[in-house]
Amino acid sequence: MQVIFHCGAHGTEEDRLLKTLLRNTERFRPHGTVAPGPGKYRYLLKDCMAALQEGNATPESRDILWDAILEEEQADRVLLSNANFFGSQRQAIDGSQFYPEAETRLLALQQLFGQDQIELFIGLRNPATILPVLLENANPQRKAQVLDKLDPYSLRWSDLLIRLREAVPQVAISTWCFEDMPLIWGQILRDMSGLDLNERLNGGMDMISAIMSREGMRRLRQYLAQHPDMSEIHRRRVFAAFLDKYAKEDELEEEIDLPGWSEDVVDTVTELYEEDMDRVQRIPGVTLIAP
Repeated sequence: MQVIFHCGAHGTEEDRLLKTLLRNTERFRPHGTVAPGPGKYRYLLKDCMAALQEGNATPESRDILWDAILEEEQADRVLLSNANFFGSQRQAIDGSQFYPEAETRLLALQQLFGQDQIELFIGLRNPATILPVLLENANPQRKAQVLDKLDPYSLRWSDLLIRLREAVPQVAISTWCFEDMPLIWGQILRDMSGLDLNERLNGGMDMISAIMSREGMRRLRQYLAQHPDMSEIHRRRVFAAFLDKYAKEDELEEEIDLPGWSEDVVDTVTELYEEDMDRVQRIPGVTLIAP
């Protein structure tokens, strides 16, 4: 069985992506793909991974897990989504490292599902804009502690992906940039679910509709209806053109309020992030979904 783990990252529209997947359960079913509700597996997997670390897991763990998750439903591909698979929002950064527990947790998942083909899907985001999200619930002392240990110029998503590949090299990874999601939303959903490009989706424009004006969405839907046979590449160009004209400015503006982070720091971190994505593209076993 193919098991797709969508593991965040936090602050990359992970909840919206899960909700859209769940809206398509009936579309997925004829293809052998199942997207269970998160209540069927999140706490269960957390307990099983903890049991593994304590040495209390049994050889029957996998079968018990699937019985509980699928409830006798047949599946060739299962979609499991949880931004906390590699750690909570509080555990998402330590020093200048994203998700320091990621390798240990991936090894636990691989051990639990050793008979299955595991794939990872994870969204990435500019460190300058994801840090405020990761620290939004932190108290002032915790925030100061994190920022004091952090070298903003050393944050690299490629480091996380390389660590994961080295820990479990047989697990393929698909990733994307949060900033590109409005343009590639449908592609992400199809790659996760295994659907072809010509397969219809519910909510295929959920992301773009969140940042575009009502008038813009009306005109976009009208344009798409008039050009039903356009290619995926052409479709993305159309999305980009409509966003350029009709995007809600307040949805695109990101306020970065981090002590000690000047505009120059933000600009440099952003440039390093863009360079890091070039490195991500070259990591063997990693696929970067791009516009």
